[in-house]
Amino acid sequence: MNETTAVAVRDPKLSRCLPGLSSPRPLSEPDAAAARLQRIYRSLCGSRRNRSDCAVVVDELWWKALDFASLKHCSVSFFDVGKPETAASRWARARTRAAKVLKIDGFINFQIGKGLSKDEKAQKLALQHWLEAIDPRHRYGHNLQSYYDVWFESESSQPFFYWLDVGDGRATNLDKCPRSNLQDQRIRYLGPREREAYEVIVEDGRLVYRESGLPVSTVEGSKWIFVLSTSRALYVGQKRKGNFHHSSFLAGGAATAAGRLVAAGGALKAIWPYSGHYLPTAENFEEFIVFLRDNNVDLSNVKVYSYFHL
Repeated sequence: MNETTAVAVRDPKLSRCLPGLSSPRPLSEPDAAAARLQRIYRSLCGSRRNRSDCAVVVDELWWKALDFASLKHCSVSFFDVGKPETAASRWARARTRAAKVLKIDGFINFQIGKGLSKDEKAQKLALQHWLEAIDPRHRYGHNLQSYYDVWFESESSQPFFYWLDVGDGRATNLDKCPRSNLQDQRIRYLGPREREAYEVIVEDGRLVYRESGLPVSTVEGSKWIFVLSTSRALYVGQKRKGNFHHSSFLAGGAATAAGRLVAAGGALKAIWPYSGHYLPTAENFEEFIVFLRDNNVDLSNVKVYSYFHL
């Protein structure tokens, strides 16, 4: 479903150092599985173009195979240090390990911090949405936060995801976020192929979808959101609460800018620097405005709604 797992397939050694990808099985088994997938991948895909198509298929299969293992690993092995500790100390250690994952090593981009090597000013996901990103099911971060607060206060010895899904908290049902909402509201994280349908380019000052050639036209009464990647690719789509959010476009990766917009027939009408997932800064919003100007978008008639002093 995302580029991180594809990296793990290409470099089996990463499965030993990335907490969210390692399997609780012996280390040799993931390596052997990755090597086997690579052999099958090369044998089935002769041409470079076919290899590109096949990589997407392998990525999908690999992600599905790791889904349960990732859940167990993130829930148990990730927190298992062999000694009693409080919920606060466990979460502090989780943040420390997460910070290591966010660091970029060479050309490899990891899940949540993906893209930071290209733009140091880029925004990572807000803290509560890290839960969403590391959850194999990508349940809505705002909902997960409600259950995390209960787990934190309980000082349970069980890791959060284990507690939530199979442990002591599995029967917990909150009035402000019923478990049915928690399970149903899963954020769609786009893969490389899916992302292409949302990419927008500028032609003669108008916003146009690269793949379909159709102009961007937002629907009145609905919210349309955008994300500008660290490689300056723009993605636009309709927000669907509990299903499609800013984190969807880049599968939780870092973004140079994010917000809302209104457009008609490709002509930009209004922009907002609002994103609960990325919490963009004034600098991020300015980067988006610079991007528009560099691409000859006329901003003279565009309403700019900002709580920043630009």
